[in-house]
Amino acid sequence: MKNILVYAVTLCLGVYGYTQQSYKGKIVDHTNNPLSGATIIESNSTNGVMSDSEGVFKITLENSTEVTISFLGYITKKVNLTDTFTTIRLAEDNVALEEVLVTSASREIQKRSEVPGSIASIQTQAISETKAFGIDQLVNQVPGVFMSTSRSASNEQHFMAVRTPISTKALFLYLEDGMQIRPTSVFNHNALLEMNNTSFGRVEVLKGPASSIYGSEAIGGSFNFITKNPTEKLTGGIGFQINDLGLTRYEFEVSDKTSENFGFYLGSHHVQRKDGPIEHSDYEKLAVTFKTVYDITETARWTTVFDLVDYRSDMSGSLSETDYNEGNYESDQTFTEREAITFRARTTLDKFWDDANKTSFNFMVRNNRMDQIPSYRIRQFRNQGQLTGLGSGEVNSNRFKSFVGLIQHKLDFNFANSSLIIGATADYSPQDYVAETIQVVVDPETGRNLEYTVNSRDFILNYKANIFNYAGFFQYEISPVEALKITAALRYDGFEYDYDNQVETIGVNDAVDNFNNLTPKLGVNYNFNTKAGMYANYSQGFAPPQVSTLYRNRNELLGIKPSRYHNYELGGYFTIPSKLKLDAAIYLLEGQNTLITLRDQDDNFFSTNAGKTRSYGIEYGITWIPIEGLSITHNGSYAQHRYVEFFDRGIDYSDTDRETAPNLLGTSLITYRKNYENNFGFSITAEHELVGKYNTSFENQIDNEDGTFDTATYDGHSVFNLRATVHYKGFEVWGHALNVFDELYAARASFNRFRGENSFTIGNPRAFHLGVKYNF
Repeated sequence: MKNILVYAVTLCLGVYGYTQQSYKGKIVDHTNNPLSGATIIESNSTNGVMSDSEGVFKITLENSTEVTISFLGYITKKVNLTDTFTTIRLAEDNVALEEVLVTSASREIQKRSEVPGSIASIQTQAISETKAFGIDQLVNQVPGVFMSTSRSASNEQHFMAVRTPISTKALFLYLEDGMQIRPTSVFNHNALLEMNNTSFGRVEVLKGPASSIYGSEAIGGSFNFITKNPTEKLTGGIGFQINDLGLTRYEFEVSDKTSENFGFYLGSHHVQRKDGPIEHSDYEKLAVTFKTVYDITETARWTTVFDLVDYRSDMSGSLSETDYNEGNYESDQTFTEREAITFRARTTLDKFWDDANKTSFNFMVRNNRMDQIPSYRIRQFRNQGQLTGLGSGEVNSNRFKSFVGLIQHKLDFNFANSSLIIGATADYSPQDYVAETIQVVVDPETGRNLEYTVNSRDFILNYKANIFNYAGFFQYEISPVEALKITAALRYDGFEYDYDNQVETIGVNDAVDNFNNLTPKLGVNYNFNTKAGMYANYSQGFAPPQVSTLYRNRNELLGIKPSRYHNYELGGYFTIPSKLKLDAAIYLLEGQNTLITLRDQDDNFFSTNAGKTRSYGIEYGITWIPIEGLSITHNGSYAQHRYVEFFDRGIDYSDTDRETAPNLLGTSLITYRKNYENNFGFSITAEHELVGKYNTSFENQIDNEDGTFDTATYDGHSVFNLRATVHYKGFEVWGHALNVFDELYAARASFNRFRGENSFTIGNPRAFHLGVKYNF
């Protein structure tokens, strides 16, 4: 009996010892950054703990070793703990993450379901898997966005289309951490070459006018590139990429939180492109971003970001229709080029006064220079249709400095879950612009532009202009009932262009031009539950004339007028976490004095206003995850872009389709990803890009030889790409097969009425891209 009792006690103690066993581990993301605040719960129990600031946890289990790990924005995971210290890696939930954090609608962190507008977020995992060597490969995953580049040149010079035709106009706002990378009225459609895509932690795209918060030029869409934050421990990476189009890229990153209060991030890349399929398309770029974050106190954070970009590229120009169709990629250009050097420094102090009040103080300095011999300004002289051996063009240089201040305060009220954002900003940007004519020597046999001579002091423009933009804004949000949120915003902008002509014999006289605008926005969100909702909004957009456009074209007709836009939008979203995400929007964008580009009788480009334009359409995106690891995504849009009132050279083109405005845009992706416990994993993606048919001219230009004329068109294209990535511990290797079926297509096609045919900026031929990176 005594022996039985001893055995029973021993058995009970053994069971008790088992049921009270403690386990330790660490929760990290796919880049080994710790996840603080992850929940670790024993299966079939309420027993649980949370990970600390280092991602570390300790839990005592009673009946099993299985726990469920969850963290907002990541896929929930079940694991069996062991006696050894366990590192548990969570995968980002691309469906859920897009619902978590967005900042582009107000410069403040919000849930996607609280934004009355069409907004998309490209998260860290998507950026990592895409392995993009161009920003277009990222943003084209957003429904209704088409960034087209001459990928055969891979030189980051591009066009953009968001609720507008494929354009080079100031209809898009490019931001870094919520601050404009360029001043208003000094827009450049190639401004994204001034960005460092190595530093992107997240990309947010807000479609439609956002002028009520960000000011002018936020018409078709706003692109906010969020820089990476310092990591909790020392991390970094060294990478190399190469492809058979002559591109090589070196990449370096390092980040650390060197103390409890201070951390830094440094990211850089150098990319070079030589001897691609089209002649005269070499380029090189060095980009560096340095970011520091200092927690001065528990309620005050100081963030500073420095950006430096040094860029030079050939400008190959477009191809004639004959050369395009025959695959003849010999360029007519031999000396046209673009050089740019960009420096930005931003410092931000965020102060939390209490739980209801936060103020953000921002100051930015910009210093930019861009020098060009633009290919689009070269003109070849002809006599009775034959080349004379001479031509003309220009060389220009644009420099500006900026001093920008922005203060924004957010106040949360206890009444109806309401909040108020108020702010003011001032941007003083003096700039110099010089453009001189050049004489071009042309080979009359081949049509190649061989060399040039600057006609010294034969100025097209030579001016100094001090640009001052000041603004005040507010945004008020209120939820009269839990499911309903109403957002109202208003912004006043004032602009002053103090134009000082440096040469009295050309251009226009000295002038001070003032523009101002009051921009409202009203939006409503109604969320049926945490997984479904809808929104509606009315917003306005405003774009004053660009300085160089205004004074180059001052004597054209009645001069350049500001453009104004009215946007009406209705959308909705539905989510099943880790399974399905669906969003859609319909919109109507009415434009007044829309800025367009025409050619004069000498085949020179000039800008003017169209009377009224209208764009309307539907945008939609769906992501389905049928099984764990497999996602199927289709993003698309259908739109119509019309001239409502437009006259050119006395001819009425009202109620006609606009040029370079595809009706259909779409991107489809099938991705399979798998991660194993031994730090090994892979992903593979098949992608289809669709651009529909569009007119290349608003005029009837094609002679049918029967007395009728047709409008010139481009038939659109379909391009298929494959991407695959393998990672093991700190190593990543990836490969891209671009344009798998070697489709001949154009990044942009336009009609040249003097040649009587289309001109094409060609896209990639079939290309293979290889990359390797070591992460530590």
